[in-house]
Amino acid sequence: MKGRMLALILAVVTVVLIFVGTEWPEQSAVVYAGGDHRVRTADTPQAALENFGDEIRSKDFQKAYDSLADKAEFTQTEFVHDLTGLYPNLRTYSAVSAFDMQPLHATDNDADYRLSLHWATVVGDAVTNRDVHLVRNGDSWQVEWPIVKESTLPPQVIPVNYLRWDVINRGAGDDWGTQDVEAPHVRIIDMHPVQRAEGLVILGELLNEDVVPAYVSVDATLLNHSREPIATEGSFDMIQHLLLPKGVTPFLIRFPNVTLSQVGSVRMNPFSTLIPASADPVIEIQNEHLNPAPDASLAGEVVNQSGQIANVAHVLGTFYDQSGNIVWVADQYIDRALLPQTPVTFNIHIPQDLARKISSQRTVVSTYNTGGTV
Repeated sequence: MKGRMLALILAVVTVVLIFVGTEWPEQSAVVYAGGDHRVRTADTPQAALENFGDEIRSKDFQKAYDSLADKAEFTQTEFVHDLTGLYPNLRTYSAVSAFDMQPLHATDNDADYRLSLHWATVVGDAVTNRDVHLVRNGDSWQVEWPIVKESTLPPQVIPVNYLRWDVINRGAGDDWGTQDVEAPHVRIIDMHPVQRAEGLVILGELLNEDVVPAYVSVDATLLNHSREPIATEGSFDMIQHLLLPKGVTPFLIRFPNVTLSQVGSVRMNPFSTLIPASADPVIEIQNEHLNPAPDASLAGEVVNQSGQIANVAHVLGTFYDQSGNIVWVADQYIDRALLPQTPVTFNIHIPQDLARKISSQRTVVSTYNTGGTV
C-alpha cells in the first residue's frame, strides 16, 4: 500500500513539473550546459554578463569572444592573452573560480558594470577588476570588452652586469667525513606579536648576515604560561625566501583563533640553506606612495631592469611607526609577467585601523620564472 502511494505521489509531481515547464518557459530559461556552465537568456545586462563570466570560468574563450559586441576591434588570440597573459604568469596556470558583478550605471540601451574575476592560484585568490560596458542589440544585450593589449618585446640587446653565486657540494667520491659548505648565518633582528580579530600574528624581520646567498624561512611556536606548546606555524609565502648577502626580509606568521592572553612566550626558529643565486633580474620600485584611509594602501610600480622576463613577482611591504617599530606586513602577487623595462602597477591593501600608525615603509620584490626562483 505504501509503495503504491509513493508511486502515485511521484507521478503527480512529475506531471506538475512538466506543466510548469510548458506553461512558463521563460522562468525555466536557466539551464546547465557543460557541468556548471549555465546559459541564460541575455535579455538583461546582468544576464549577459553572467553568461560571459560563466564562459570565462569554464575556459570557453571562443564562445565568450563570439558573444562580444566589439570583437571586430581585436582578435580572439588577443582576447585570450588579455585574460591569461601573452607570457607565462600567475594567471596562465590558474582558472577563474568565481566572479562578482557590481552595477555602476544603466539606461534602456546601455549599462556599465564592474566585473571582478577571482583566479584560483597556487598562492590563493587573485582578483582582476574590469569596468565593462554593455549595449542593447535588439532584444538581447552584449558585452563590450575593454581590451588591454600586452606589450611585445622588440629585438634588442640589453647588457647585464650582476653578481652570481654558484655552489659546489661534495661528490660521491669525496673522502669520508668531508663536509659541505656551511649553511649561511641568519638572525632575527625584530619580532613582536600583534593581536588581530582573526587571531594572533607574529611580525618581524630576518637578516642574512653572511657573505653568501641563503634560502630562508621562519617557524614560530607559541608556549602557554606553563611553557607547554600551543601551536607551531611557519611564514609560508609572507617572507622573501631568497636573501642575498646582508639582505633583510620581513615575515608574518598567522595563528588563527589564538589570543595573546593565552601566550606566555614565543619560540622562534629561523633556518637557512645555501643555494646558488644571482642578483639579476634587478627590480626597481618607482612612484611609491602611501594612500590614506579609508582605502589605505601602498601603491607604486615595479620595473624589470634586466633583460629576462620575470614570470611572477611577489611584492612585500613592511610598515613602520615613527619609532621604527614594525606595524604590519602585507603583500601582493603581480598576476602578469614583468617584461624588461615595462612598468607594472601594484596596490597593497593596509588595514584601516593600522593606517594611522604608519609613517614609513620598505618594499622588497621576489621574482620567479618558469624554472624556479630568480
